[in-house]
Amino acid sequence: MRAFPERRQRFRDEGSGRRAPAGKGEALADWFDGRVGLFKMAKPNLRKIFPDHWSFLIGEIALYTFVIIILTGVYLTLFFKPAMNEVVYDGRWTPLNGIRMSQAYESTLHISFDVRGGLLMRQVHHWAAIIFIASMLAHMMRTFYNGVFRKPREINWLSGAGLLILGMFDGFMGYSLPDDLLSGTGLRFMEGAILSIPIVGTYLSFFFFDGQFPGTAIVPRLFTVHVLLIPGIMLGLLALHMILLVYHKHTHLPGPGKKNMNIVGPPFWPVYVAKSGGFFFLVFAVTTLMSAIAQINPVWAYGPYRPDQVSTDAQPDWYMGYSEGLIRLMPGWEINLWGHTLVLGVLIPFLVFPTVLLVIWLYPFLEAWITGDRREHHLNQRPRNAPTRTAFGNAWVALYGVLLLGGGNDLIATHFDLSINAITWACRVGFFVVPVVVFIISKRICLGLQHKDRELLLHGRETGIIERLPHGEFVEVHEPLSPAEKYTMTAYEQYEPLELPPTVDEAGVARKLSVMERLRVSLSRSYFGINGQIAKPTREQVAEHEEHEEAERAEEPQRP
Repeated sequence: MRAFPERRQRFRDEGSGRRAPAGKGEALADWFDGRVGLFKMAKPNLRKIFPDHWSFLIGEIALYTFVIIILTGVYLTLFFKPAMNEVVYDGRWTPLNGIRMSQAYESTLHISFDVRGGLLMRQVHHWAAIIFIASMLAHMMRTFYNGVFRKPREINWLSGAGLLILGMFDGFMGYSLPDDLLSGTGLRFMEGAILSIPIVGTYLSFFFFDGQFPGTAIVPRLFTVHVLLIPGIMLGLLALHMILLVYHKHTHLPGPGKKNMNIVGPPFWPVYVAKSGGFFFLVFAVTTLMSAIAQINPVWAYGPYRPDQVSTDAQPDWYMGYSEGLIRLMPGWEINLWGHTLVLGVLIPFLVFPTVLLVIWLYPFLEAWITGDRREHHLNQRPRNAPTRTAFGNAWVALYGVLLLGGGNDLIATHFDLSINAITWACRVGFFVVPVVVFIISKRICLGLQHKDRELLLHGRETGIIERLPHGEFVEVHEPLSPAEKYTMTAYEQYEPLELPPTVDEAGVARKLSVMERLRVSLSRSYFGINGQIAKPTREQVAEHEEHEEAERAEEPQRP
């Protein structure tokens, strides 16, 4: 016997906020939500605000290409055989029939020519990996230039940089799996770098390859790391990245109504969901189109790997190209000590390789130490308003580009009929000179743009209209900026350079200043001193100029 059935029905309907009787699907959803509470948890986040700017789509490209990599990687895993035992090929690619090769290479050929859609999946997987690294790097540099890494987003910066570095190494392991002549050459390159490590290099190489190069365990080990270990770590970092993104909210660019403690933009549901869903399919379509019309990594053209051969024009993917450039630009120096040879020509590039990444990865902590700013920042900076940081980022990109050119010096020499020695020496000089030149030019450009903004705020925009004053002087009429433009140009704060404390304290005792204190003050003056930024006009200065111009216009005779 039921007690008060009408009351139970009324309470159920009022709890769900529904007036009409629920359908079967809605009733099932209500039942599930009453026990799990997903709707209650998701309801506040459905109205989460997302800033509407094209630069924020770069991070979405990285996310969507990572999803594409996972989907296509699962498909390829069903057919790839990570084994190094030798077989004799007898398949559709007749030029290699009767050739001895590893089972890994044979399965790669099988995927390419026998599995329906296999070649397209391989191409999509490879192109998506390249786009993923490119979008991650672009997203990281956008974050760098806008100062998004400042408190409270330091952990998000570290997780994003970790995703980029892990993606680079996972990509290297991925294109090493087919065991073709090109991938084997890359593994030989890695083996030489490991062997250059003093004392432990030989042991590490034997541990990694399970014996002498190339061994029989390298492909199965790479497959496990490529498919399970690194993707698992990346999924954890991605989850952390997204959770912190939701927790800290988005940053937004300066503009009318945008402040440090608010977010302006459309809501997550339904606007952002519709736009983001459509963008995902657009990224997927463009990646598939590229894979269908642009060939990449044709392993059948290289043949199986043999230690006594090397492929012509062997080049890694672009994101690992700078490591190749480090090796090619470094002179072949060696030191013989106590019967042991120290190969500096490989060891020094091996040490510089992570340093190039760590310099940009750890930069936010250097800037935080210089400024001493512990406040939260949710409003982005325009790159011109942080001249030293912008110049540093451009110098880093320029260094990366020089190393990429050095890694392809043979291709440049053959395609443009140049001397490979001249290209190598030009890149060697450029390694030290180009970043410095780019730094100086970039900083001067930023200072010039700051000066231009100051003039616009004080005098307005040039109209091209020339008028003659009563005393005969010709002047150009300036149009004052709108309040929205003024706010956008001034919505940032400038740090004051630090000063060294007095040489003696209150008691007259000489004060001892550490090297780190002096270095911090010196860097602060370089960042925020007279040569580091153009002082933006205050409100009083802008108001004074506006009153002065209004007074001049009032003195002018009225036109008939």
